[in-house]
Amino acid sequence: MYAVVGCTDCAALWLVSDPQSSKTAQCPRCGRRHQLRKLKRLFESDDRDVARQARAELLAKKQGASEAFERLDSVAAMERQVDEPAVDDREYLTGSGLDADAVAAAGEREAESRSRDRIVRDAVGQQDRPTEAAVVDYATEHGVPADAARDLLEALTRRGEVSESRGRYRLV
Repeated sequence: MYAVVGCTDCAALWLVSDPQSSKTAQCPRCGRRHQLRKLKRLFESDDRDVARQARAELLAKKQGASEAFERLDSVAAMERQVDEPAVDDREYLTGSGLDADAVAAAGEREAESRSRDRIVRDAVGQQDRPTEAAVVDYATEHGVPADAARDLLEALTRRGEVSESRGRYRLV
């Protein structure tokens, strides 16, 4: 059960789900806590979308926009439309003056960089007291160039995500 209720202080309208199970409700606008049994229920329905539609209609009526509201789709339909992008990524990037292919390539490089990072972390975490050479060997076996593995190990150490003591590494 859903009910549309209104705040006695600020006149905000909101939905309360299962009004019989709770004793109080807090106004989302002003924060006042109300006893549910004392709040006037402007509309009730078992269907949440129907209650949302009723709230939207009440808000439009309150603003004097009932005629404009009648021309709109339902609240549920508009919510579905919001989830659909109006402009796809490529069109947006091109419209912003960016090369969409270059942006995609940069994203792929970033994904590759992260996977290399993960491989170096695994090299440190899965070995017993690994040395730099052992980490680099592990990483190169998993497709990370040796120089990149050394650089990543150094970066992880600098960031404090890996510690080094007497030539041995461990995850922090």
